[in-house]
Amino acid sequence: MSNHATVAEGRIHEFVTQSGADTIEVGRKLAGLLKPPQLLLLRGELGTGKTTLVKGIAQALDAADPDEVTSPTFTLVHEYEGTGDGKPVRLFHLDVYRIEGERQLETLGLDELLTGNSLVLVEWGEKFKSLVKRATGEIVITSAGGDSRKIRVSLKDA
Repeated sequence: MSNHATVAEGRIHEFVTQSGADTIEVGRKLAGLLKPPQLLLLRGELGTGKTTLVKGIAQALDAADPDEVTSPTFTLVHEYEGTGDGKPVRLFHLDVYRIEGERQLETLGLDELLTGNSLVLVEWGEKFKSLVKRATGEIVITSAGGDSRKIRVSLKDA
């Protein structure tokens, strides 16, 4: 189930999922809405399905099978090579939960990651003002009870 609305600052897409498989499917749909270069914040409590959503995005871009996509909690950055609209796309999945300050964040080389053909998805990015300021949108996942999730995607107009 999805609902699309246009707001002054961009576009909003809302989805409700009932399972991890549904969340992967929403990720596949979202891949078609994401046009590089983009930096998106992935927001949601632990276990709400942020990485599960990335599995669907990676699969839709032919960048990785869902079982190859894991949380970058300890490695901080995972990179996948794929295609979107027939063009090469580099998908970066970051988890900055363990990063403690802006200076440490700078060591990740975000400027080098965010090139013309990159989609950069950052878990816990809302912790850093610099990321919030640079983000071209955000994906917020909230639990709706049991395995149900509400997924709200806000994309700024380019």
